Amino acid sequence: MINAAYIHIPFCHHICHYCDFNKVFMKNQPVEKYLQNLDKEMSMGENKSGYKSIFVGGGTPTSLDETQLQYFVESIAQQLPLASGGEYTFEANPGDLTPAKMSILKMGGVNRLSIGVQSFNDAHLKRIGRTHTKKDVLQTVRNAEKAGFDNLSIDLIYGLPEQTVEDAIDTTRQALALGLPHYSAYSLIIEPKTVFYNLMSKGNLPLPKEEAEADMYEAVMQLMSASGLHQYEISNFARPGFESIHNLTYWNNEEYYGFGAGAHGYVKGVRYANYGPLKKYIEPLERGELPRMSSQQTTKREQMEEEMFLGLRKLAGVSIAAFQRKYNQNPLSLFKGAISNMTERNLLEVTDESIRLTHAGKFLGNEVFQSFLIEQEM
Repeated sequence: MINAAYIHIPFCHHICHYCDFNKVFMKNQPVEKYLQNLDKEMSMGENKSGYKSIFVGGGTPTSLDETQLQYFVESIAQQLPLASGGEYTFEANPGDLTPAKMSILKMGGVNRLSIGVQSFNDAHLKRIGRTHTKKDVLQTVRNAEKAGFDNLSIDLIYGLPEQTVEDAIDTTRQALALGLPHYSAYSLIIEPKTVFYNLMSKGNLPLPKEEAEADMYEAVMQLMSASGLHQYEISNFARPGFESIHNLTYWNNEEYYGFGAGAHGYVKGVRYANYGPLKKYIEPLERGELPRMSSQQTTKREQMEEEMFLGLRKLAGVSIAAFQRKYNQNPLSLFKGAISNMTERNLLEVTDESIRLTHAGKFLGNEVFQSFLIEQEM
């Protein structure tokens, strides 16, 4: 039974300079029609007994107005029942999340908010195309706590244009002063078809040097640890018991539904992607068909590779015993060459129970993950 679901809302009032997710400007879009067809797709999910995790992302889910939001949360409640103790997360922008919308979410069963903050420096926020300010963030967090949300997470980005190590430290300290149970901190990735990509290609994007970005990451990890937060994944930090169930679904290589335009899912060994353009997404649903753009049955080889490069994102690493139970293969033998190479470079360590990144490995994670392609081992 699939126990997790991701739901995509592609609408935004404003497009950030670094964003490459499937999104469209809200104005003049068929929002109600989209929500009605999203309801149809969700009704095709087979789990009617309860999900352990529901995650609503975007785009900007809180860009929906109150009437649309009310319809949407009622649709989710009907089509995707939440299991007892389940996690139900909504992504939110500080400027969009009004007390009235918070009340709708709370009454609709949402029990976790993931707030896209990125920085506590107003100049940096403006530079990356965000429309909120530090003041908006503080007000949103206060309002959320007042509304009864005690499971709050905020996203931060380091390695921003013209950002110094001291700037990153200052933002992290201000974030930690809020005393929240969960934080995510990501390095800026420049993706094609974004404003930042176009600027970088013209030599007009003053990014920090690699050494400075590494120093930022080191500082973030130290400050999080000093505040009693456990780093359970390369970019995620939590108080015990507040680790994101939904994120762990991905990193544990478990299956999940992806609902909505441009959403990806993993069901019965098949990884699929929905159509991104709204018209292409809606048309098949109106014919009673799934809006699949592509789907691929994963081979056992691919599943084992994914188990390694997803699982190694977790600081606990990949359990050797669990891997053997799942695939009837010993990962130490299967990936002998990659493990030997990465341990010699002090990027991986092997214990009796697990294979995991070293501290140095956290900084070169992508290089480690890419080494676990079975073709290199055969």
